[in-house]
Amino acid sequence: MKIDHQLAEQWITPRSQVLDLGCGDGSLLAHLQRALGVDGYGIEIDQDKIIDCIANGVNVIEQDLNDGLARFADNRFDTVVMARALQAVKAPDQLLLDMLRVGRQVIVTFPNFAHWQNRIHLGIKGMMPMSEALPYQWYDTPNIHLCTFKDFEQLCADHDIRILNRFAVQEYSRPYAWAAAQVIRKYPNLLADVAVYRVTKR
Repeated sequence: MKIDHQLAEQWITPRSQVLDLGCGDGSLLAHLQRALGVDGYGIEIDQDKIIDCIANGVNVIEQDLNDGLARFADNRFDTVVMARALQAVKAPDQLLLDMLRVGRQVIVTFPNFAHWQNRIHLGIKGMMPMSEALPYQWYDTPNIHLCTFKDFEQLCADHDIRILNRFAVQEYSRPYAWAAAQVIRKYPNLLADVAVYRVTKR
């Protein structure tokens, strides 16, 4: 599993209700079902990935996340997970609030646009950066609202969202041996390429 999926597993209670937004092939939810006995649903729009979800034994709903979560009642789920998809929706602030409405806690992960490699790429080349965490050209990227650790935390402050946990993940290229885990935690906006948050309503 991706490292942010591994972290998400630590925060999910066995046999709880889970909603996975932008669930892809359903691999995370399928793992949580096997390992923790959770009950839940995935939401996905890609037809091929929906077929994969079904093959993986995941209950999946075909839906565009831009349409929101109105089909679900308040506090319907113990945990709502959204891995690396928040930056691809039209109104990430509104979707985050909707996630907090239907879930008691929310786990969200996203690529950190302020990672040092992106800064150098943009500063030296003068072009939108590409990396393993952001593997798209500017004209074909699904990422329309790129953000950073600081941006997300400001969003939480603006909407009175409580941050329970934050992990700064250096998942991809590791060109600097000196950047141990504690250093990455100290300077997440510069050194981490993936952000992982667990948040809830105040």
